[in-house]
Amino acid sequence: MHPNRRLFLKSMGGTLALPLLESLSFAAPAPTAVPTRFLVVGNPYGMHPEHFFPADFGTDFTISPTLKSLEWLKDRLTIVSHADHNMVSGHGREISFLSGVLPTDAQAFPEKNMSLDQLFARHIGSQVRYPSVGASLDSGIRMSWTANGVEKLPITDPQELFNHLFLNLTSQEKEQRREMLQRNGSILDTLGSQFAGVRTNASRLDRDRLDQFQTSIRELEHSLADRETWLDRDKPSFDISEHFVGEATISNKYDAIFDMITYAFETDLTRVASIEFPAELNYTDIDGVNRSYHGCTHNGQGEDLVQELVSIESFQIALLARCLQKLDSIQEPNAEGSMLDHTIVLFGSGMGYGGTHSNRNLPVFVAGGGFKHRGHIDTRDNSGNNMPLCNLYVTLMQRFGIERDSFNTSTGAFDLNFS
Repeated sequence: MHPNRRLFLKSMGGTLALPLLESLSFAAPAPTAVPTRFLVVGNPYGMHPEHFFPADFGTDFTISPTLKSLEWLKDRLTIVSHADHNMVSGHGREISFLSGVLPTDAQAFPEKNMSLDQLFARHIGSQVRYPSVGASLDSGIRMSWTANGVEKLPITDPQELFNHLFLNLTSQEKEQRREMLQRNGSILDTLGSQFAGVRTNASRLDRDRLDQFQTSIRELEHSLADRETWLDRDKPSFDISEHFVGEATISNKYDAIFDMITYAFETDLTRVASIEFPAELNYTDIDGVNRSYHGCTHNGQGEDLVQELVSIESFQIALLARCLQKLDSIQEPNAEGSMLDHTIVLFGSGMGYGGTHSNRNLPVFVAGGGFKHRGHIDTRDNSGNNMPLCNLYVTLMQRFGIERDSFNTSTGAFDLNFS
C-alpha cells in the first residue's frame, strides 16, 4: 500500500508529521552526495558594535551581550571583525550586502550585482523544487539580486509562505498551471527567434543589453521547464498552527517562518533560503521596546535608546538561535553530524551601524556548515585595511561546491577550513 502523505502519529496531544521517505511521492530523487544548504539572515541597520562584537579575539572569546543566545554554539561560530565592501558610508549602500556591488556599478562585473544566495540557487538549479526561498514580515531589505540585476522579493506573509511550500494544487489547478507554463514557453520561443535580426544592426551597448535580455529569457525557459517537472510531485505536509494560537506576535510569526524553512531543508524542498528583518517592522511587543526600529538607531548614544536597539538586535539573534538549535537536533541522513553541520548559516547586514550610517566593519558571523571555526577574528591586514567581505563569500562558495577563487570585489579567500 502506498503511504498516505497526510499520515500523522497522534502523540502527547499533538501531531507528528511522517518523516521524509523515499517511497512518498513528494520525495525528490536521492542525491548522489550529502547536500550542503545555505541560510542567510540579514537586517537593514547593522548592529550596535559595542554589544555585537566580542571584546576579545580567538576561539576562547567571551560571548557578547547581543550574541548571548548563541553561547551554546561558540565552537561552531566564526565572528568576522573589520570586513566590509570598502564603500563610502551612507544609506543606499546596504543593498550590496551579499554581492559587494551596487546596481550602479554592476556593469563592470561579469555577474553584475548578483547576490551570493542567488549564485548558490543557480548552482542548485532543478535538483530541488525551489532553488531558493526568501521570507520576511514586510517589504524586503533588498539583499537578494539575480544575475540580471533584478531584486528578488521575499514572501512577506507566513500563510503565503506556507501555501508556497506545502499546499498542493488540485487536479484542475495543475492542468491550468501546466497550460500556462506551456503557453509562456511558446511566447519565449517566439521572442528568442526575433533576436538575430535586431542584433545585427545594434550598437555595442545595445548588444550588451540584448545579451542580458537573452540571459533572462534562457533563465525563464529553464525555470518554466523545472516548474512543469515538479508539477505532479506532491509537496510534504507541515503544520504551523501552533504558532498562531492566541495573539499573532512578531516572535511566533518569525518562529513559523524559521520552522518552515527548517522543514523545507529537511525534506529537500530547497537548499537556499534568505530571511530578512525589514526596516519598518514594529518590535514594540518586545519587553522594553517602545520606539520604532529606525528610531532606535538614531539614538545619539542615549542609554535608554541604545538599550531598546540592543533588545531588538538580541531578539533577532535569539530567533535565529532557536532555528539553529532545531537544525542541530536533526541528524543528517546518510552522514555524520547534524543538519546544522551541513548548513552554512550567514548572519549580517550591508550596514555596519545605523546610528552613524556606517557601512564599514559589517557585523557578520558564520555558523555551522562543517567549518573548523575560528571564534572571533580580526581580519585586518598588516597595514590595518579591512578585509573585503567577498573574500569570505569565496570560501562559502567553495564549501557549497562551487569551485571558484574569486567573487566580485574579492582579493582572495578567507581562511576557514572545512572537512
